Amino acid sequence: MARVLELDELVEHFTLLADETALLRNKAGATRLGFALMLKFFVRAGRFPAGRSEFGDEVVQFVFGQVGVPASELGYYD
Repeated sequence: MARVLELDELVEHFTLLADETALLRNKAGATRLGFALMLKFFVRAGRFPAGRSEFGDEVVQFVFGQVGVPASELGYYD
């Protein structure tokens, strides 16, 4: 289970930059949210997550707020 991140950590590590947002333009729904989460996780950790349990709920909610895809959609991401 992932450690709960504070707001300042979320802002520092999971805020999508302009060039990262550009990569999301052709993606929708679960793919948009999942891709954004994978991208930011990779940038931070240097690897891809082993599973959903590596994303705390606060991370998913924080990224959801930026991409406009409900967090509930993540279950459809493959």
